[in-house]
Amino acid sequence: MFRHILVPTDGSELSQKAIRRAAIMARENGARLTVFHARPELRMPFYDENIRVENDMWKECARLSNEEARRYLDDAVRICRQEGVEVTALAEDCDLTHEGILNAAAANECDLIFMASHGHKGIAALLLGSETNKVLAHAKIPVLVYR
Repeated sequence: MFRHILVPTDGSELSQKAIRRAAIMARENGARLTVFHARPELRMPFYDENIRVENDMWKECARLSNEEARRYLDDAVRICRQEGVEVTALAEDCDLTHEGILNAAAANECDLIFMASHGHKGIAALLLGSETNKVLAHAKIPVLVYR
């Protein structure tokens, strides 16, 4: 069936539950996992000669973003190893999260994306959108949504 599964994580409790379930599925099917975290690209929203943004501030933001990604991925790897599954961890800067997920799946030759749904409803879904829905709309491989 599936041989290489991409599992995006945002560090949430639901993401961790999806990782555990994906790891169980991978173990049962002899598949391997790649856990992925899309770090937001850090960009200066505007520039004005009267506004000086210290380089140290940008470095600190990047450090914190990398630290957060490492924490999420370390947790994911720990879960996968507890289930006895081969796992690779990957974080990339992404302008758009869903594109990062799709690109990671393609670049790593994954044949399934297994991701959590945060289940925004009503106006929150309209305003926030859903990365899961965007992945579903654009994926060229199967997507399994875990609730």
